Amino acid sequence: MDIFAVWAGFGLYSHLGSALTGHTDQVVHDAHVLDAVGKAQIGAVLITGIVFIAWFYRVRVNAEYFAQDVCTMARGWAIGAWFVPVGNLWLPYRVASEIWQASAQSAPDGSWRTVSKAPVTAWWTLTITSVIIGRAGSRLTDSATTLAGLRHAVALAALGDLLNAVAAVLAIVFVRRLTGMQQAPHASAVAAAVGPWPTH
Repeated sequence: MDIFAVWAGFGLYSHLGSALTGHTDQVVHDAHVLDAVGKAQIGAVLITGIVFIAWFYRVRVNAEYFAQDVCTMARGWAIGAWFVPVGNLWLPYRVASEIWQASAQSAPDGSWRTVSKAPVTAWWTLTITSVIIGRAGSRLTDSATTLAGLRHAVALAALGDLLNAVAAVLAIVFVRRLTGMQQAPHASAVAAAVGPWPTH
């Protein structure tokens, strides 16, 4: 949906440029398309958000079995952190960092290790950046009084959508890496319990 929003925003941006010279035919249509995409984005966020937070809580619970002393925030924060005004700019990242650290400690061979938090930090930094830029673009759109001002606002909102799309890709990397770290010790334990397959 973010990529679609970038495409729709680019179309509106281009036609607003034409409107500056008197051509306004396509602008209203593009604005309606962008509005529809915006509503679809909200729906997509609600659906994926529910699924993501359910997964986030599950991996937080799992983290206690790997290194409980690392998890300084109660498991309920895996859900509540997302709904604290202002605090949701930082608290979910803190929970994610603790889950990552706890899960990384349990190497398949049982040893302790440190895994770079770069995937967590990159995902969260880009997510917050896209939200800030997107909201700034939305406010500029509401307050724009000229076509040039509206064009600038549309470009800013499109940049926010583009960054959010990249953040979504980084979120997939974060989910896959963290899930893999939590599954590895179990896979190793199962292999040790079952033993090698017979060769004949």
